[in-house]
Amino acid sequence: MKVYLEKLMNSENLTVEEMKEATNECFTEHITDTEISAFLTALRMKGETAQEITGIVEVIRAQSEMSKINIDNVMDNCGTGGDRSYSFNISTTSAFVLAGAGVTVAKHGNRSISSKTGSADVLEQLGVSLSFTKEHTEKMLRENKIAFLFAPHVHTRLKPFMKIRQELGLPTIFNLIGPLTNPIDLDSQLVGVYQRDKLVTIAEALKMLGRKRALVVNGAGYMDEASLAGENHLVLLEDGEITSFTLHPNEVGLPTYPNEAIRGGDAKDNAKILLSVLRNEESPYLDTVLLNAGLGLFANGKTDSIQEGVEVARESIASGAALERLNTLIQYSKSITSEAI
Repeated sequence: MKVYLEKLMNSENLTVEEMKEATNECFTEHITDTEISAFLTALRMKGETAQEITGIVEVIRAQSEMSKINIDNVMDNCGTGGDRSYSFNISTTSAFVLAGAGVTVAKHGNRSISSKTGSADVLEQLGVSLSFTKEHTEKMLRENKIAFLFAPHVHTRLKPFMKIRQELGLPTIFNLIGPLTNPIDLDSQLVGVYQRDKLVTIAEALKMLGRKRALVVNGAGYMDEASLAGENHLVLLEDGEITSFTLHPNEVGLPTYPNEAIRGGDAKDNAKILLSVLRNEESPYLDTVLLNAGLGLFANGKTDSIQEGVEVARESIASGAALERLNTLIQYSKSITSEAI
């Protein structure tokens, strides 16, 4: 570890292999909390590269039992968090819209860290299990097009890192890599980041991680989701090429609202908002999900344009297909809970 620490402190970047070796060392018994803290801090002070992000993500993913699930054309839609917008659970709601439109979604998420309510909090409130086994997850992905992967449950060996992160109380590489650590092999992905200067870096890491298509977004007001408040900044990974562009909601037929209009609350409040969207009740929440689900469908390649993605998302909700995916997940959660009793 000392060699890598010296490189980082001299502002030298690590290769993918060096980062994998350093990360693997963090999982050994002889490593100290002080060394891990120094490693994370030095990385942050230097600035994380796409190679370093790729290296740590590959090691973390390989540690999970869920990495053995093999299903074609799976995607995830997830943000890094950290934007302090206190919005409702946009990507979680959008995930059911994507599934309702026929896209297989391995929704990776956690409890609240920087917001009032994380994806795990709102889904637990709705009755979705946070402890799906590998077999449960695979069954739901194949039969229901969506399953939830609760990060602490699928990444059990990360507990030492989490303890150190809490003690440090400072942003680390883990504030960037959450969405990338989904243990299932993804073909496509929609990633939201609150740091606009990291859009291309994350896209480059997604390319190295083998994504066929991906869209990285930083919303108006520096949200880690696409926003109706104005111009959104995006980077598209397609056929190995990375392209930057901007998108205003008016360009895809959606109205504008200030970000304050989509604030959420606690898990109970956000569960009500999620259900209102899937029940097709007109609101800024619904329009925000149409935009983000539209981007997800475009990122997946299900649609050829974002505009078409918005229309397909609208149909997924209006037809009841999105709500059906949620209800099936809830019913399956109840069935496996009753089996365990």
